[in-house]
Amino acid sequence: MAEILPKFIQPFIHSTIKSKTGFGLMVMTDDPLTEGPKLTSKLVGRAQGIYASASQTEVGLLMVMNFAFESRKYNGSTLISILGRNTVFSKVREMPVVGGSHIFRFARGYAQARTHMINFTTGDAIVEYNVFVIHY
Repeated sequence: MAEILPKFIQPFIHSTIKSKTGFGLMVMTDDPLTEGPKLTSKLVGRAQGIYASASQTEVGLLMVMNFAFESRKYNGSTLISILGRNTVFSKVREMPVVGGSHIFRFARGYAQARTHMINFTTGDAIVEYNVFVIHY
């Protein structure tokens, strides 16, 4: 049987949303995934998924997100598939990791999101993800 090894990954998502958040709004994303918080940091892949505003009382999103890696040994792998609730204005948001592909096949774990920067005028945001996974 293969040994199960926990992994720690720390990608940053650079997201641009130009519309006001409202209940029922859905946005598709295909954002740069970098090693650091600056947009000029090394590009390691794409954060692709859907944000859906799912709360009528706060900015609470249903988030479906894949981190698709395009560089180094993870090239071609989807590190994580996140499916969960993201309360945007909470300091730390925790969401489950429900899968992965290639190197990260059968991944399970959790992701913690922290907003590094948000600009409400432009809709730009930088979000740090600390991802803890176990996979085969």
